[in-house]
Amino acid sequence: MKTNYLLSNKYKKLGWTLFLLGVISGIVLQILPEKEDFFGIELIKDFGYDFLDEIISVLIIIGGLLVGFTKEKIEDEFIFKLRNDSLVWAIILNYVVLLLTVIFIYEGNFFTVLIYNMFTPLIFFIIRFNFLKIKTRSHEE
Repeated sequence: MKTNYLLSNKYKKLGWTLFLLGVISGIVLQILPEKEDFFGIELIKDFGYDFLDEIISVLIIIGGLLVGFTKEKIEDEFIFKLRNDSLVWAIILNYVVLLLTVIFIYEGNFFTVLIYNMFTPLIFFIIRFNFLKIKTRSHEE
């Protein structure tokens, strides 16, 4: 199966590393009450800027794109179908979440959910695609 938009499989491990580092760091950053000192690193405070959120976002986006859009070791038509089905499923689920957010969440909390919503299509896609791969693999054995 010819897929010009997929990267080489060699980037998948780097993608998982960046993605998981970003997601775990993001969760820890949200849980910590004091965001001034993260993992013993004094944050850059010049001109009132705090770059940690942006660094975590970049890790999640780059890592997620590498995980989601690198070839599998065996890239056949079945994997192509799983990838497409997962992408469609992720977009639909993302917009259902967004619709529910618009209806039920207001003010500052709405903006917070919109920030998380930047990452949900990629996260939903990765979860669904890998779940289907594992499920298919377990049925074959």
